Amino acid sequence: MSQPRRSRALVIVNTDFCSRDGDEVLRARRGAKREAEKLSKALSQLSYEVKLVHNRTAKEIEDLYQQECGREHGDYFVSIISSHGEEGAVFGCDCRPVKLTRIFRILSSQNCLVLAERPKIFFIQACRGGALDQGVFLETDSGQPEPGSFSDYLRIPPNTAVMFACSPGYGAFLNPVGSMFLQALLRALDGEERCLALGRLATRLNGAVAFGCQARGAYEGCKQMPCFVTNLPREVFPFSAASESCRLLPSPAPQGGPEEEERQ
Repeated sequence: MSQPRRSRALVIVNTDFCSRDGDEVLRARRGAKREAEKLSKALSQLSYEVKLVHNRTAKEIEDLYQQECGREHGDYFVSIISSHGEEGAVFGCDCRPVKLTRIFRILSSQNCLVLAERPKIFFIQACRGGALDQGVFLETDSGQPEPGSFSDYLRIPPNTAVMFACSPGYGAFLNPVGSMFLQALLRALDGEERCLALGRLATRLNGAVAFGCQARGAYEGCKQMPCFVTNLPREVFPFSAASESCRLLPSPAPQGGPEEEERQ
């Protein structure tokens, strides 16, 4: 009997950034590589076939997703991107932006038939602007969005979910131990949350980061709020299939990193 195809995961982590002239333009991202290695190991333990790549240019990042269109896939495709970024884009190690809409278009049902019916799930650890969240709670039900702030949301194709480390316009934090967002994801993959439907898992991650973490050092007290956007038509359980019966295990209380935070 043939073995079922394993779901695939692509993990991209950029830590060192230089322009075409060889000048360092963006700050090195301490702690990001080790964090990505831990995430790759966690996904492997959940029966994902993981490809981990380090320091890729903008063009090379696009090529990596293009290559996925020619591979065999299991039930899910998961991708984690850890890099510097801005609203709607992440940066290659050459400091050039890669539009997220370009990545989504490469993997759309029109351009990538092998993933047309499979849920595509992204976790993106990158800044989306330069604003800092001071932890003030605001009522926004009656407010209007900033012009163009939802433009990238509307371009997310069907059967795709994206979880950003922070809200539009805000910065994401990283220290030598890792990032608030991906550390919370690591805890979830190791604990009971891996058994949850993706939407509920995302809610747990929101709470873990928003209430359990805050920046230290120069950005003492600043907070971060992840953002989940989905066009999935049904509930999916991307991390529970390989868990031994997916028993409910107690999860450790989320903790903020002890190191000084840096904006990405």
